[in-house]
Amino acid sequence: MNGNKIDLSKYDHRFSMKNKIGRFLWNSCYWLLFRPFNLGLFKGWRNVLLRLFGAQIASNVHIYATAKIWAPWNLTMGEYSTLGPHVDCYNQGKISIGNNTVISQKAYLCASGHNINQPTFPLILQPIKIEDQVWVAADAFIGPGVTIEEGAVVGARAAVFKDIEAWNVVGGNPAKFIKKRELTK
Repeated sequence: MNGNKIDLSKYDHRFSMKNKIGRFLWNSCYWLLFRPFNLGLFKGWRNVLLRLFGAQIASNVHIYATAKIWAPWNLTMGEYSTLGPHVDCYNQGKISIGNNTVISQKAYLCASGHNINQPTFPLILQPIKIEDQVWVAADAFIGPGVTIEEGAVVGARAAVFKDIEAWNVVGGNPAKFIKKRELTK
């Protein structure tokens, strides 16, 4: 690189020792005390464990035992919301999920990325906000820094890299507008 030396110390964005210990303890609890308790009657138990690790979740959320949560302390969930089977909540950055929202099976929520304009690709934490009455369908990808506004629907296998407006239905890769969502009585 034209003979210039780069000071790599300013690109060093490792997680703190406290974070690493927290993740070690959480992963141990996840495999021993969370994941094995996969029946619906244990959802309260799973919620208690998540709260012990700092998750801010309503008492009536349903988080399946097979859902993977990287850092419970970076997760907020509102009333009657669900993280379905095999959801991957890669929440190095914060992820907030509103009320009456469903994140369907195998969806991937990724609240971090890397700065591609710097030589060591330092980590960038970018929160995800998913508002009330949203449905993220099966196997969808929600990227860093995305906001999905109230009532939106993200179609199966969609890849969302930009904010989704309220009551819009989107799909595809990258996700594009399909139609407005209209509730019927």
